[in-house]
This record gives sequence, C-alpha cells and structure tokens, in this order.
Amino acid sequence: MPQSLDVQLHNDSNSSQVYAYVTGISLQERNGQRVLLKANGQDLYFPENPPAIMSPLAEDCAIPLGPPGSTKTIHIPQMAGGRIWFSREGKLTFMLNPGPALVEPSVLNPTDPNADVDFAFAEFTLNNDQLFANISYVDFVPRLPVALTLQTADGAVQHVSGMPADGLDKVCEGLRAQAAKDHRPWDKLVVQKPGQPPLRALNPTHGNAVGASFDGYYEPFIEEVWSKYHEKKGRALLKVNTQAGPGIVSGVVTAKDELVIGGEPFRKPTTADILGCNSGPFTTGPSATRNAIIPRLAAGFLRTAIADIEHQPSDPSTFYRKDPTNHYARIVHEVNLDGKGYAFAYDDVQPDGGKDQSGKVNAGDPKVWIVSVGGNKAYAGDRLP
Repeated sequence: MPQSLDVQLHNDSNSSQVYAYVTGISLQERNGQRVLLKANGQDLYFPENPPAIMSPLAEDCAIPLGPPGSTKTIHIPQMAGGRIWFSREGKLTFMLNPGPALVEPSVLNPTDPNADVDFAFAEFTLNNDQLFANISYVDFVPRLPVALTLQTADGAVQHVSGMPADGLDKVCEGLRAQAAKDHRPWDKLVVQKPGQPPLRALNPTHGNAVGASFDGYYEPFIEEVWSKYHEKKGRALLKVNTQAGPGIVSGVVTAKDELVIGGEPFRKPTTADILGCNSGPFTTGPSATRNAIIPRLAAGFLRTAIADIEHQPSDPSTFYRKDPTNHYARIVHEVNLDGKGYAFAYDDVQPDGGKDQSGKVNAGDPKVWIVSVGGNKAYAGDRLP
C-alpha cells in the first residue's frame, strides 16, 4: 500500500472558477492531527490552536482546477476521514475552533458563510490497507456532481458515475412530483432562492431544518412489519444474514412487543430512527451480533423491503416498491447514471453477490484515482475517462 497517492482532479463543468479543498486526519506526520492541503495541492497545512472560536485559517487552501476540461494533479498522504471538497463560482470558508477543531461548511445552518455556495464533496480514507472513497448523498444532493474512477495496479478499473450536469434538477423534479402525489413535504427539501435554480436538495433526515417534517411517516409500515413477524401469527420468521460470524439469524416479534433477532431484542423504531439509522433500536453497542444485525435491519426498514421479503438483505429489485418509503433515496438512485451513491448511512448493505448500491471505489493497490466534478461527461461503465 502506498504511503501517499497522486490524485487527478478533473474539471468536468462549464466554469473556470472551480476550487478543491482537501481535509482529513493525518495518519503519518503529526499522527492524529487535522490536516489540509495547501493551495499548491502538494504541501500540508496543520492548523494551530486558535485564540477564539470561529477563527479564520492562516492559509488559503483553495486549489484552483483551471478552465473546463483541465486536470489538476494533487498529492495526498495517508489520511482518515478525508474529504475532497469542491466549490463553483465562489470559494468555501473553513473556520477553526479551539482544539484545533475544523469548522466545515454546513448546509443546515442558514447563517453559515457557505450556505449560498455551490459545493460538493467526495469522502475517502487512505491507510496501510487500502484507498476507500465514495460519493455521498447522506446529507444532500449538490448541484455540482462528483464522479470517481479508480485504476488498480493490475489495470482493473472501478467507476462511480455520479449524476449528469442536470442531475439536481431531475432530483428536484422527482421530489416535487412525489409531494404532489402523496402530499408529504418532499418538495420542501429543495433549497432554492426565488428566481434562481435549485442549489441543493436535503436528505429527509434533515427535513426539520427546512420545515419538512416527516414525523409519523414510517409508522404504518412499522406496524405492518410487527404484525407480519409476530409470534402469535405463526406464519413468518425474519431471517437476517449478518454476513459475519453469527451467520444467518432468525427473528420474531414476541409478547413483549420486541423484535428479537438472534437473541437481540429490538423495540419499534420511529421514522427518525429509520431515516437516520443511528438512534433508538439502531444504536450500536458492545454486542458484535447486534452490531452486525443493525445495518441490515435498518436498511430493510428504510428501503421498505422487510415487510415483503423475509430474507434480509434482499435484492435491489425489492427496494422502494411500496409506500411509505424513502422517495429521496429512490430518486437519488434513479438519477445517478449507474444507480450508485450513498443515499443513507447503510446503503452499502447488499445480499451476498448482489449489485453494489453505495457509490464506492476501493483497493489495496491504487494506481490512478480520478475525481471528476461537474457531470458534463458523466458516463456509466468501467473505463478510464
């Protein structure tokens, strides 16, 4: 595994004002400290502890990508929790709090200096084992699409297509159509100023930030699941393939009104638990068995596959087929050219040998990693651009 990697940042937009920023946790020099790349895309900037909250960075870390069609090669060391941020027609503002702690751009705080900036990011970790990178819609769909291409030492190519240049417009059209159909506030997830095109679409996990409440949304489906798998019915056993040491474990709803799977009791989730996948019964803990069940159980609920398909995880053809379901996730996958991209935290859950949904590339022997931004020449298929 390389100790560092050259990354090609490709401007696939129509703008000459596209900037990149690289942030992460250093795994080598000053191990464990927050680090950014400087504007030259080569040198490292380790922020010093600031005197006060919301202090400015001492470095301008904006990496210009150049005119449309340009490729900028940067050099990254091993990092954990890394992000490559992109902005168009405006730079991003990062701040520091004592620690030092990096204050990253927020799409939920209307007073954030980046609230009106067109930005996106790809996530990555580069360590002794592998490069792992992905595109994410866990927080929002950006106007600025991102695509990933990874070639390994043996010449094999992995590719995540992302959305076309008008992908956000298509997502917003889908959300508005769904709102008109079921009268739920999917349309309120669209962030747009009057007279301007949509800037982003928020994940319903963050709906309350824009007045889009989904309280009570999944509750009828939860009752359906509880009814189907109740031991008094005597009809169905839920079987969860943990894809780990515990293997396949079975579950029923007991007289205590708990769904007990592999000896682990799960109470009824709420809509917020299902959308966020990390609260209530989906909170991880010391039990390895429970922690292996949670992603598959949460995904089955969010994709509304668990009521019809007794063996989880199930095939993608079973996802989002019935209401209520997560139409944001459905639309996101429909608009991505290859159907891939994290629409929620456990979108990497799939049956053994199943089609990946998560929008990730990973390898222990990365040779060429290309991150494209803009979506003009976004394509499906595994080849180098």
